[in-house]
Amino acid sequence: MEVGFLGLGIMGKAMSMNLLKNGFKVTVWNRTLSKCDELVEHGASVCESPAEVIKKCKYTIAMLSDPCAALSVVFDKGGVLEQICEGKGYIDMSTVDAETSLKINEAITGKGGRFVEGPVSGSKKPAEDGQLIILAAGDKALFEESIPAFDVLGKRSFYLGQVGNGAKMKLIVNMIMGSMMNAFSEGLVLADKSGLSSDTLLDILVR
Repeated sequence: MEVGFLGLGIMGKAMSMNLLKNGFKVTVWNRTLSKCDELVEHGASVCESPAEVIKKCKYTIAMLSDPCAALSVVFDKGGVLEQICEGKGYIDMSTVDAETSLKINEAITGKGGRFVEGPVSGSKKPAEDGQLIILAAGDKALFEESIPAFDVLGKRSFYLGQVGNGAKMKLIVNMIMGSMMNAFSEGLVLADKSGLSSDTLLDILVR
């Protein structure tokens, strides 16, 4: 299975490396092309634009830094829209808002392509270990075809229905995790002010 991969930041680099190590043929692109060098050493091919990756690969995954970057890769000169067409699948695993996902979906499907949003729960270490949780929505057939790649990238994949649901779920998960971290931090401070050992508190919590 040949897969294109757009974006080689902390997450994208780890994810594309896992695909290579698990027997996938991977063609990569990054705005700073020198970041592709390590992937090339492990067998990846490089293209000079997102459009070239789309042209070469039936399936292309994007992992970009923010909504602005996600839109730029699709709509700018040399972007995804220049080559997306019937038979091509585009999977955006960036963390973006639902409106951004819907805009990308409309553009991709308007050119005959298929689209899945697949934001992930997890950071650098889970990405390196292939232990992400994938929150996918969109074209169900494309989701099912992408399972072999998702199984390498994550420990669990959820299909959530229509485009936008993946983005919404990711933001809700982030909200819950942020609230938990806030409560945890307040607990450590309270333990310290109460004359209790924060190390003992941590030991209690992990039991």
